[in-house]
Amino acid sequence: MISTALASAMSRRNVHYGWAVVAATFITMLVTAAAMGAPGVLIVPLEKEFGWTTSEISAALALRLVLFGLLGPFAAAFMNRFGIRRVVIVALALVCVGFLGSLGMTQLWQLLLCWGLIIGVGTGLTAMVLAATVATRWFTHRRGLVLGLLAASSATGQLLFLPLFAELTTRFGWRVALLFICGVLVLTALVVLAFMRDRPADLNLPLYGETKVTHPPRARASRPC
Repeated sequence: MISTALASAMSRRNVHYGWAVVAATFITMLVTAAAMGAPGVLIVPLEKEFGWTTSEISAALALRLVLFGLLGPFAAAFMNRFGIRRVVIVALALVCVGFLGSLGMTQLWQLLLCWGLIIGVGTGLTAMVLAATVATRWFTHRRGLVLGLLAASSATGQLLFLPLFAELTTRFGWRVALLFICGVLVLTALVVLAFMRDRPADLNLPLYGETKVTHPPRARASRPC
């Protein structure tokens, strides 16, 4: 696998593979933050095309924000149960499906479904709990630095992508802008598949700052009654 080869190459240079995981996580959170902010740019185009009011469009955005906040504890449980990489891939896929589905929408309920429910769940799965999980699983030293870097990804994503997104919307229309975001999401998913690993033990590595490989505890088998 790419991650195994890269981990070996980084180890020979005394660089821990956890930093590659941090980079993949940073890109993921950066792109999902851009996806979170992108619909706000489209309020005026949607008003002009469909005749929806600002309050009606904002209802979908509000639903997305509510789900983004509520799903944090569940996202942590999913990561513990299924692994970080699987949860992140599912989250990116949901956001992409939500945007693609909205390309053909004609009714307000479709906006609520795509931008509110589907994208809300997808972005909620990659909330700050992702940063905390990566920092805890891969680092005993420099956790504060890792959390600080990943926290900066949200503002960085909106700073980098929203002006470009607005320019694409103005020049080519909101559907082209959404296709651009979907393309970025697909590329991010490929990065996650290539470089994200759930734990250092998957690569036979200790946590950053440790010297011994620590394997996660196995789930205890339930005893028959």
